[in-house]
Amino acid sequence: QVQLVESGGGLVQAGGSLRLSCAASGRTFSNSGMGWFRQAPGKEREFVASINWRGGTTYYADSVKGRFTISRDNTKNMVYLQMNSPRPEDTAVYYCAATSGSNLRVHNNYDYWGQGTQVTVSS
Repeated sequence: QVQLVESGGGLVQAGGSLRLSCAASGRTFSNSGMGWFRQAPGKEREFVASINWRGGTTYYADSVKGRFTISRDNTKNMVYLQMNSPRPEDTAVYYCAATSGSNLRVHNNYDYWGQGTQVTVSS
């Protein structure tokens, strides 16, 4: 089992930067693929970025590619989402998730979720 706690959300100006962190506990973390998803009011949860268990393979939604970077530190049981040049449309609750599966882009494939952290981007 994996427990996930996100932090680092808040208010940021468009064009600034913000780093989200996800602290994981549980002995299966280092074997889990990790992902970031987001959900804006009135919208469905959507994929943002994911990283495989070793950290060598990453995936990004087209809307954040080139602006956001996902990384992980298995020695610290941490996953990060560096958000550069955020836009008002990036405003959402951001969730960290863990999966033992191989499809890292689909939220239904994830087994464990954090409680979410709010990110608000002002124009």
